[in-house]
Amino acid sequence: MSAKIPSTPANRLLKSRGIAFTEHCYTYVDHGGTRVSSAALGVDEHSVVKTLILQDDRAHPLVMLMHGDREVSLKNLARAIGVKSVEPCKPEVAERHSGYRVGGTSPFGTRKQMPVYVERTVLDLEKLYINGGSRGYLVGITPADLVALVGPVAVDAATG
Repeated sequence: MSAKIPSTPANRLLKSRGIAFTEHCYTYVDHGGTRVSSAALGVDEHSVVKTLILQDDRAHPLVMLMHGDREVSLKNLARAIGVKSVEPCKPEVAERHSGYRVGGTSPFGTRKQMPVYVERTVLDLEKLYINGGSRGYLVGITPADLVALVGPVAVDAATG
C-alpha cells in the first residue's frame, strides 16, 4: 500500500477498543462512491458499507449504514424507526454532526452521539468494508465488531 494511513478518530477508537481491523487506502474520486472503492479494493460492492448522515422530521440526526450497491428507502426507514419522515442532511450539517468530511464519514468516533441503524443484511456479511474517517480510506471489520462498537439497530430499509 503506497498511501499513508491517516490517523482518524475512527481508527483510534478501533485501536483503543482492541478491535481487529484491516486498513485500505485508495484514490478517492469525487462522487465515485462505493463503486470506486470496491473496484480499488477488489471486493464486491455489496460488502462495502456506506455511512449516511440523515435527519428525521424533527431535525434529529441519525446514522444509516447501507450496502454500497443498494439505496435507502427513506419511507421504509422512517416507518422502521417510527418517525414521520427522514431526509439526508445537507453536507455542512452532516459534517457538523459527524466531525467528518462528506465522502469520509465513519460511524466510529463521531463528534455527536447519534442513533445508528444498519440494513439487516449487512450483519450477514463475513467481513465489511466501511469508511475509516477519511476520504480514500476504508477499514475492514466483522459485523460482530460493528455491533459491539456502535450498537446499531437492524432495519429493512433498502429499496426494492
